[in-house]
Amino acid sequence: MDNSSVIVSFVLAAYGNIGKLKYLYFSIMLSWYLSICVANIFVILVIFVDRKLHEPMYILLCNLFVNEIGGSTSLYPLLLSQMLSDSHEVTLPWCFLQMCCIYTCASVEFCSLAAMAYDRYISVCHPLHYDVVMNTRRVLGIILLVWMYSFANFIFLFSFIIGLKFCGNIIDKVFCDHHLVIKLACSVSLHSYISDIFFVFVTFVIPFGFISASYMKILAVCLNTTNENKQKAITTCAPQIVSVLNMFAGCVFHFIDSKLEVAHIPDKVRVILSVYILICQPMITPFMYGFNLPKIKQQIFIGVKYFLREKFFF
Repeated sequence: MDNSSVIVSFVLAAYGNIGKLKYLYFSIMLSWYLSICVANIFVILVIFVDRKLHEPMYILLCNLFVNEIGGSTSLYPLLLSQMLSDSHEVTLPWCFLQMCCIYTCASVEFCSLAAMAYDRYISVCHPLHYDVVMNTRRVLGIILLVWMYSFANFIFLFSFIIGLKFCGNIIDKVFCDHHLVIKLACSVSLHSYISDIFFVFVTFVIPFGFISASYMKILAVCLNTTNENKQKAITTCAPQIVSVLNMFAGCVFHFIDSKLEVAHIPDKVRVILSVYILICQPMITPFMYGFNLPKIKQQIFIGVKYFLREKFFF
């Protein structure tokens, strides 16, 4: 029997043998995952409850917060179960499903940041036309387009994987990585590597170029305006720039870990680098936007003040 016909699962070898520490790691990761969910859901509820925040920028932010929860959920449940497992095996369907969720959410993240950069560009560079260009219907259309575009990107990528026969099943990561899965195939066509390059281009390069162009135009306008308007533009744009830079750093870490296979990097450091985006970005986003933007911060303060008054000064 051909070896390729018996591969029904992959082994996530990066977990290694962590012994009794697995319960400690499990507790830490579970607490972190719950914190991500609570922080993002809390800000979503604040925006949903307060009708004053039903503006294009905050609607786009809600989409970003939902994506952070989705991206985290694509990693943590399987990661937590694997921490308590001794075999670290994952079936092919679950592996492909995880890849779909992770790569789709990564694309949604970049495209959402591009949409938010466009929103800020219209707000700063064409303020008189903002209400017409960025109406609620168009914002919802942009969000739908972002998800359809991202899902279509992965479907194109996945079409080159689904027909492959595998002669190995060891993935040296804590999650299913597209590049490493392709390397396990018995025979890999040039089209598979071309699809990988295409996915990187449409998922990261195009949105990053769009984001860069938007902020360059915003910067050009800010240089020729009053100090008050400069400060306002910096306040609203700075969190997005930080998010873009953090995502870019995470992609570089992922590239180093998956593609370059640098041998002198310690295993634990490689594991952290490989999941940096999925661990840090979902927690950074609600604090960078939700708890930093003046309007949301004000509504949180009002809500907390009201709760304390009702709870303790009935």
